[in-house]
Amino acid sequence: MRNLTYGLIGIAAVAVVGLGAWQFALKDEAPTPTAAPAAQHGQASQSPATGGNAAAQLAQAMPGDHVIGDPAAPVTIIEYSSLTCPHCAAFHAGTLPELKTRYIDTGKAKLVLRHFPLNEPALVAAKLAECVQPERYAGFVDVLFRSQAEWAVMQDPTEGLKRYGRLAGLSDDQMQACLTDGAIEEKILNQRLEGSRVFEINSTPTFIVNGEKVVGDQPIDAFAKVIDDKLP
Repeated sequence: MRNLTYGLIGIAAVAVVGLGAWQFALKDEAPTPTAAPAAQHGQASQSPATGGNAAAQLAQAMPGDHVIGDPAAPVTIIEYSSLTCPHCAAFHAGTLPELKTRYIDTGKAKLVLRHFPLNEPALVAAKLAECVQPERYAGFVDVLFRSQAEWAVMQDPTEGLKRYGRLAGLSDDQMQACLTDGAIEEKILNQRLEGSRVFEINSTPTFIVNGEKVVGDQPIDAFAKVIDDKLP
């Protein structure tokens, strides 16, 4: 799980230049996942009281969200992740397949993927993900996580990411248009801003399960304990 501090270049600056004014400042990555005290070992903590209706709304699938599973499933798992986060990649390689088999494929839960980019390469990767065909989105994100150790450490991660964009059917012109599209960047950074403000997210991956927060690359049993309690 990667920790971060972030800031806006003044409220007035945000009003003028929008979410592009974000700056990313990363702390050193912890060697192992460390959850917030209330969420360690899969324990769930209630989402903050502040936000009220906003928290209830954001805990559900929103227009423009990418959903894996039956949209009518009774349990909604919101995943906030960064495409450069090793613990997010570990979750997608380890826990997610079992979560999918036990809960998503059976119609008990759906997974909503949201962006929480920790740095510039993660933002670029998220932009490209937003530009692939919707039916290819989940697969493209999975490929980026699986190849993360390659492209995320390149001197020019954007060029590495473009290789995978081409494999996903994006032309160079499409990728250039995507990377310079202010609306796409605003969507991504707004997801991060809302996650931080409403759910007090400050590390990835973080999950909101029907309003409860689970932090870190937790094992399937930790998710099962929370999900089973939410099933009708």
